[in-house]
Order: sequence, then C-alpha cells, then structure tokens
Amino acid sequence: MKYQANSNTDPIYYQEATTLAELIRNKEISSVEVVQAHLDRIAEVNPRINGIVTLMAEQALISAALADKAVSKGEALGPLHGVPFSIKDAIDTAGIPTKRGSKIFEDFIPEKDATAVTRMKNAGGIPLLKSNIPEFSTFLESDNLVTGRSSNPWNPDYTPGGSSGGEAAVIAAGFTPIGLGSDVAISLRGPAAFTGIAALKATHGRVPYTGHFPQALSRFWHIGAMARTVRDVALGYSIINGADGIDGYSIFAKDAGPATFRLPGEKIRIGWMSSAAFGQVDPEIKAAVGATAVFLKEAGFDVEEVSLPFMEDDDVLDSYFNLIYGEMVPYMEKFTKGHESELHWTGKALMNSRLLTGNDYAKALENIEKMKSHFANYFTKYDVLLSPVNPMTATAHGQINENGIKPNQVMAATAPFNMTGLPALSVPFRLSSKGLPINIQLVSRWFDEATILSLGELIQTNSAVYGLHAID
Repeated sequence: MKYQANSNTDPIYYQEATTLAELIRNKEISSVEVVQAHLDRIAEVNPRINGIVTLMAEQALISAALADKAVSKGEALGPLHGVPFSIKDAIDTAGIPTKRGSKIFEDFIPEKDATAVTRMKNAGGIPLLKSNIPEFSTFLESDNLVTGRSSNPWNPDYTPGGSSGGEAAVIAAGFTPIGLGSDVAISLRGPAAFTGIAALKATHGRVPYTGHFPQALSRFWHIGAMARTVRDVALGYSIINGADGIDGYSIFAKDAGPATFRLPGEKIRIGWMSSAAFGQVDPEIKAAVGATAVFLKEAGFDVEEVSLPFMEDDDVLDSYFNLIYGEMVPYMEKFTKGHESELHWTGKALMNSRLLTGNDYAKALENIEKMKSHFANYFTKYDVLLSPVNPMTATAHGQINENGIKPNQVMAATAPFNMTGLPALSVPFRLSSKGLPINIQLVSRWFDEATILSLGELIQTNSAVYGLHAID
C-alpha cells in the first residue's frame, strides 16, 4: 500500500474525510484502497458493535473504481471525492433498503435518495452502509427486531444512544469517516456525546428534511452531519445545507447569515451553564463544561457563567415530549394498524402514548413560542451558549427507561434547541474516569453555525481526546 499518513500514524480508517479526499485528489492513495480499508475494518469490528443494517460493499467498490478513473483523467472532483460515508437507516437511499428500524418496513426500498444523500453523492462521496436505529427513530437506544441492539465502541456493555446511535457507533469505530444522522430532541448530539464524535444540528430548515421518515413533526426534525472531528462536520454541513425546493421549511439560501448584535472586531461573548437547567448532571460533565469555559476565557473570549431560569421549567420539556409522542400516534397508525404484533417494545410504547387534548396542544405551542422569545433575548447579549449535551455519560444497555433513567432527563439539555430551531454542536472534550467520552454543547443564534463550528474545532483540537479512538 502506497499510503503514508502526512500528519499522523493513524490507519486509513481513522483518517478524517477531509484528509482522505485530499490524498485521493493528490493520487497518494486510491479510493478503492480507502473503501477496502473500511470494509476490512467493518469485518473485524462490526460483530462487536452491530452498527450496520445494510452494507453496500460491492456497489461501493465499483463506485470507488470509477472515482479513481475520474482522478486519473483529471476530471473536476467534489470535496468528498472517493470518500465513503454512512447513512442513518431512517434516511432514504434509492434502490437500497431503508428499514426504519421496523419489521413493518423490512422490505421497503425507496425509489429516490433523500436530498442530503444526493448532495453527499454529488460531492463525490460513496455510500458504504446504512446504520442502525430504534424503531421509527423514537427512542434513546438503538435496538429493534430487524437488526438487534447496537453497542458502544468504547465499551460494548454500554449503549451508543439513539436514535442516531448506530451512526455514531460506526463512525466512532472507524467504519466510515463521515455520515448522516437526524435529530428531533437529541438524536444527533446525544449519540455523538455517548461515542465521542462530533455532530451538528444546524438551524432548522438549513438542511432539507426531504426523504426522512417519519414525516410527522418535520418542523422539529433536523438532518445533520456526524464525524469524528468538527472539521469534517463542517465539511458535511457545507455540502448538505441549502433549500431544495421540496421541503417547505428549507427555504434559506446556503449563504443566509444571522442577525448580529456584535460590533465588528468585538470579542465573541460566551455564556455557560452546567447544571441548574438540566436536573442532575454528572459532576465530571459539569467539570468538563467548566474547564471548557476556562479554556475559552484563556483563549481571549468574553466568558461568563449565566443563569437561564426559563430553561429550568420541567413542564416546558414535558409538554414538548407529550407533543412529539402525541402527534406521532395518529401519524403512525396508518402504518402500524394490523401489524401490532410486529412492533418492538419501543414501537408499542410509542403507539400506547396518550393523544393530545386541545389544551395540551395549545400549552405546548405556547411554551415553544416563549422559549424562542427567551433565546432571542439571550442572543442579543451573548453569541454562544456553552452547556452539557447529556447529563450523564453513556449508560448501560436498558438503563434508560421509565423505571431507571427517565428519557426526558436525558434530553433536558438538547430538546430546547429542537423546540426553538437553534443550531447546536456536540464537541468531544475528554474521557470520564470510566473511560467513556464526555462532549460539550455549543449553541449559537439562528443561522450562525460558523461561530460554533469555529469554536468547536478550536476546543476539540486542544482537548484531551483529540487523536484518541474508541478501538485501537
């Protein structure tokens, strides 16, 4: 193999997508070699984590050979040319099964790619695998009756989270360098934190939701990029964002910018909080948020601890979760009716959720509007909010349930930014005393992804986990 890492000694399967694309473009390595290295990694490690629903090995190698021909001919190359990527199995892939974590959809094959998949392919990316999810993407652990349970690469006794848990696991384990996940309350950022990778939930509507299941609640769902580094997440985001003329919420140009309340040259203002609004937070996670604040202050930013009482109202989150599950029930009935025996327990729990009353619905919408107004005011004074992602590190399999760790507790620090549509980034920072990843979360005003991506890269490249991998 002619490949020799320029900047480190990581094997091919742990190199960044950005680096691999450059190496392929410069003919220092072939796309076929890159894809085969990832396939070899999958064969070795996937039996331990079970992150894959569908492997597209043959198609990927054919695409890689075509990518190498394009390089040799001097053709124009996209920013992901020849680089494999993965796709959460709730996102449509033309001619490839999209099983949605359910036996009901086990044989479903979409006719069209989701917009985000099309854009990754148009950028030269090669689809390599579909990753595991909970049934219908509606739980915090990735387990179903089709593929079974996915495990965390850092410790197989723990979950990688959900609903993009399989996607987080395969990226952390080196099966692909970059991929597509989605998020209605936590599902990009939480699994990223449980597995020590990065993920961005951009401003709602930045990335078209076209081709994702379920269509219900699309005003809160987000498709986003996941990768081991913030730099690669920024690359993925640059590829998949922008209106597609189909998603009625995705109506913004790629270069749409934020309203600004900062004078030119003025320091970025960062508020941080680690506990009060999020219930009980693991002391090691609180310490990580505090350490991040210190680092940013020493790096020259204006940083201060803040209190946001409007985030401490449990009733606001409860009403949001009631809305999510209450709206999903009537939407899913047309698919599940007559197939109740085929549902995983999480699907059954979803379909047993109580329907919303008119008062429930009005209350949830009122709370969401109030939350948006509170944050609009916050971002006149600050540019960024620094917080935890999850209140705990990865949990043991089966621990997140109504009798153990309450699901709503897990989502307390992430769901508010789905409610409001604000951009939020999950950034790897350090390992816990148990050797499990701890991420921090950066939130910015609407359309200001650039600020948190820049800060996130600075934090990650100076973190205790930069260059560490789940399985060496």
